Amino acid sequence: MTPLQTPYGFHTTTDQVLQGVDLTGKRALVTGAASGLGMETARALASVGAHVTLAVRNTTVGQTVADTITSTTNNPHVQVARLDLADQPSVHAFTSAWTGPLHLLVNNAGIMALPELERSPEGWELQFATNYLGHFALTLGLHHALAAANGARIVSLASNGHLLSPVVFDDLHYRFRPYDPWTAYGQSKTASILLAVEASRRWAQDGITANALNPGAIATNLQKHTGGLKTPVERQKTVQQGAATSVLLAASPLLDGIGGRYFEDLNEAEAVTQRPADYIGVAPYALDAENARRLWNVATDLIRFPN
Repeated sequence: MTPLQTPYGFHTTTDQVLQGVDLTGKRALVTGAASGLGMETARALASVGAHVTLAVRNTTVGQTVADTITSTTNNPHVQVARLDLADQPSVHAFTSAWTGPLHLLVNNAGIMALPELERSPEGWELQFATNYLGHFALTLGLHHALAAANGARIVSLASNGHLLSPVVFDDLHYRFRPYDPWTAYGQSKTASILLAVEASRRWAQDGITANALNPGAIATNLQKHTGGLKTPVERQKTVQQGAATSVLLAASPLLDGIGGRYFEDLNEAEAVTQRPADYIGVAPYALDAENARRLWNVATDLIRFPN
């Protein structure tokens, strides 16, 4: 299959992607929307009429962001709801409270390279618990709302960090192998891609498509444990450029009916057979259908949702 190519590229911004797009009446949910890429994604979607919910841990900060988005876009339909992806009861409370259809789900929030091994209340490695299991529970819990939208899209933020590790099914939570901040991050981002692969396969009959992406190197709060962004300047993006691929997958008509794929720089990535020096491309294990099915079943058992 030839990778999908668009007219856009590395320097494209969110507003350029959304030229001519009208999301009036569509409902969008963006996790981690209190700063960085999530905030810009929410702003961009609101700018073309979407009703946007900012799902954030700190609702005070989130409300300030929502007020700013409303004032800059003249869109009054921007609201805030509390969500802590590392806390399964918080996720369950959020999904239980949601009513009506959901057209666009952007699983944006994440943490990266925690220097020491940290665990969720369930004993799960915290990057895997937050980046993947929290979003998995959210996505599964909102399936009814996505199905009701008749053409919903799921956007799963991954990273070129997925090239650092496949999902290690026999030791997801570092109970046997020594903890490493980067392989833990890589595993969680591989899992984020596999979520899109399996959601697209499993829910195709509901009109739901899901895709994953690498936003690129953008200076945000994500690098708080790494001493800041270390990527060479020529490979760095602005927030508007970094969020453009998310917005493309969420809203562009070019993605109608497209699912189960991985994008970077606003185009579908080429598969690679080993980790390249420039970290461009997608590892086959991240798109493998059997890996995707297996992970979905493992995650379902972990979060105790019905299959």
